[in-house]
Amino acid sequence: MEAVLDSCVCVWQVCVCIWDVFVCVCQISFCLLELCEFILQLSLLLFHWIPHIWLGVFIWQFTHRKIQFDANHVYGSKHSSSSDESKSELCDDGKPTSTPYLDGTLNNLSCPTTIHNGCHLINMQRSTPVDPTKMGAGRAIAVLTSGGDAQGMNAAVRATVRVGIYTGAKVYFVHEGYQGLVDGGDNIRQATWESVSMMLQLGGTVIGSARCQDFRSKEGRAKAACNLVKLGITNLCVIGGDGSLTGANEFRNEWSELLQILLKAGKITAEEAKRSSHLNIVGMVGSIDNDFCGTDMTIGTDSALHRIMEVVDAITTTAQSHQRAFILEVMGRHCGYLALVTALACGADWVFIPEMPPDEGWEDHLCRRLTYQRSIGNRLNVIIVAEGALDLHGKPITCDIIKNLVTKKLGFDTRATVLGHVQRGGTPSAFDRILGSRMGVEAVMALLEATPNTPACVVSLSGNMAVRLPLMECVQVTKEVTTAMAEGRFEEAVKLRGKSFENNWNTYKLLAHVTAPDVKVPNNNINIAILNVGAPCAGMNAAVRSAVRIGILQGHNMLAVHDGFDGLANGTIEPMAWGYVGGWTGKGGSDLGTKRSLPASMIEEISLNIAKFNIHALVIIGGFEAFVGGLELVTAREKYEELCIPLVVIPATVSNNVPGSDFSIGADTALNTITTTCDRIKQSAAGTKRRVFIIETMGGYCGYLATMAGLAAGADAAYIYEDPFGIHDLETNVEHLLEKMKTTVKRGLILRNEKCNANYTTDFLFNLYSEEGKGVFDCRKNVLGHMQQGGTPTPFDRNFGTKMGAKAVLWLTDKLKECYRHGRIFANTPDSACVLGMKKRAMIFQPLSDLKEDTDFEHRIPKTQWWLKLRPILKILAKYKISLDTSETATMEHVIKKRGTV
Repeated sequence: MEAVLDSCVCVWQVCVCIWDVFVCVCQISFCLLELCEFILQLSLLLFHWIPHIWLGVFIWQFTHRKIQFDANHVYGSKHSSSSDESKSELCDDGKPTSTPYLDGTLNNLSCPTTIHNGCHLINMQRSTPVDPTKMGAGRAIAVLTSGGDAQGMNAAVRATVRVGIYTGAKVYFVHEGYQGLVDGGDNIRQATWESVSMMLQLGGTVIGSARCQDFRSKEGRAKAACNLVKLGITNLCVIGGDGSLTGANEFRNEWSELLQILLKAGKITAEEAKRSSHLNIVGMVGSIDNDFCGTDMTIGTDSALHRIMEVVDAITTTAQSHQRAFILEVMGRHCGYLALVTALACGADWVFIPEMPPDEGWEDHLCRRLTYQRSIGNRLNVIIVAEGALDLHGKPITCDIIKNLVTKKLGFDTRATVLGHVQRGGTPSAFDRILGSRMGVEAVMALLEATPNTPACVVSLSGNMAVRLPLMECVQVTKEVTTAMAEGRFEEAVKLRGKSFENNWNTYKLLAHVTAPDVKVPNNNINIAILNVGAPCAGMNAAVRSAVRIGILQGHNMLAVHDGFDGLANGTIEPMAWGYVGGWTGKGGSDLGTKRSLPASMIEEISLNIAKFNIHALVIIGGFEAFVGGLELVTAREKYEELCIPLVVIPATVSNNVPGSDFSIGADTALNTITTTCDRIKQSAAGTKRRVFIIETMGGYCGYLATMAGLAAGADAAYIYEDPFGIHDLETNVEHLLEKMKTTVKRGLILRNEKCNANYTTDFLFNLYSEEGKGVFDCRKNVLGHMQQGGTPTPFDRNFGTKMGAKAVLWLTDKLKECYRHGRIFANTPDSACVLGMKKRAMIFQPLSDLKEDTDFEHRIPKTQWWLKLRPILKILAKYKISLDTSETATMEHVIKKRGTV
């Protein structure tokens, strides 16, 4: 009975609670009703003020946008299709890769300022982005090439034309350089999208270049101005050297005066003069000598190095057969860049450059050097001479002088070869095509954003950034180099050439002007082991050679570890002497042997062998496996004290996917291999007509190779993992090709990264394009495979590997001194295990542990990759209707030298 009563009480309490909730809900409802009544009354009170409020908002918005519009036109603005994140540096030789900053002249603005490559840059944010497809509406651009030709000029012309058309502008070719500008008529013709097709892979310049005496006179420049005015052209893009660009600047400065002359002569009307009241000039530097200050690499330099290295490699084989000494003269009347980089890339015995004449008594030093090389078993000697090489007294040093010296004093069988204009010819390298394309895009934007107050600028490469610099400031600094050499200030001349030139010279001196007796006996008991990890790639051997020889110079014992971490665990380790790595610079693959195995499963064996062979430091050269393997060794330090030694990872992989570096050894060689293959495929497609090729590239999940090869080869699309795509994107690409087949360009090229999508495979894409293109085009596929990992290293990879290996061992030498405690090496801090990579225009060391957060371990790629910012350029040049991000701007104030402002 009590239980029943208890149940009744509980039920009653529940009912009371429900009633309380109901009462609360009712009270809340009454409150909401009162609130609604209050809002209604307030709305009625404000009703009469609403028109006045809207009018105020409208006036504020109009005023705000007017201020922004005026500011943009007063100060100039800059387009950037890339973010302000770099390619960071290309190596010290300035390659790249790779993202524009840009120009203008801003004063007294409260903006964050950065120093970049000797320039003050001001970063700005444009709140109202400009529609890039309407920037050029009603305007006309002319493009000409002048002076000496250079490979890659055609890529710059192509990009200028296509981006100009993309912006809505009319674009004109000026044939035969300034002579065509003066003569006019058929020399100035309107360009179309199709007219620049198939020129990307051609050397020289298809629109012609000529030296022009007529343009040096005011009368000739007046004729040129008249031809431009009649066509309504007020924007001129000049591709050439410092002389051509200086002439363009003079033309611009005289423009108003030339218009007055033409008006008085009755050759133009007042309306035409008004319509063409000012001329905008933008220059791109095309010169194989790389002699223009303000840019790391000029258009054509990398291709010229390719031609030179092809000859050097060919001569090496015949010289070894007959034990000969070869003397090669390369171009460079006033600049020794080509000679210096060639000497580094081929391991030459000596180099003569105009910036640094040899010391007194160089003849005896050279003979001792050559004699020693023969005594240690080398069957050939290579001497590189720049055509402008001089001695300390200003007398020329020629091939014949050196040949007579070596022949008479040493009795060596000696041959001299003058390469001449072969260096200007041939197909442009992948780098020059990409450089020319990026410069062309930036040049158009600079022209269309220029105002009458904007100084003539030159678009150049700084690290991996496309930047705008005042043209005449760059010309002035270039002339100061010549002045310094003429006055005997050679150390200053080397510095004025830039940091990359100076670093190349210092590395050359470290490796070339030494003899084995100086370094034969180690002066310490430090043992440094070198191993290759991951897939093989071109340039690995160059890095090993440099590391070994710099290590021996530092007095260390250098140990070779064969077959990666497997060799370290199995004890396949042997010492390396100076001659062990002779001739390795030009070898592809990995002579040490390499495997993908990681150390985690054999840590105990590795620690035992490190102790057994008394290894004090490790140089790990490889790809993503090298990065992960280094992390595993660092993690195991807690358990194995033998692993508490300094180590450095040098990125070397065709995939270019190692965190901490924008470029990897081997990627440039693979990129050139893909580009060359695509050229041949496009040639085949051009012959058969109405054919689309689908090419699969390597890279794992990293789309670097597919994207950059797409830019270099002129692909219609490049599918990569980092830029997700779906069926609608594929449909758009198919429709694009169907439209393309209606034009005179009846071919297509599609690149696909091997792991861009698990479902949209190469076979799937082939079947899709084949089905959708029936009756319009047929389809072929090609999987490039391991040919991308082979071949002879490019000049860039040889030079890059050489400098990376040297810098790694020098860093380890300093780190070993820091870690020497109580008679032994003990390193367990994060900064004792680093990746050596190129970032922000410098080669820097970053702790492995710090890079974990920026790494996608599942897909084996960095989370941030600079080259993704170049993908819009690829699509625009393929004629896709996309929009560029023009919200970010950056401007430059002055070019600055180390000793002061220009």
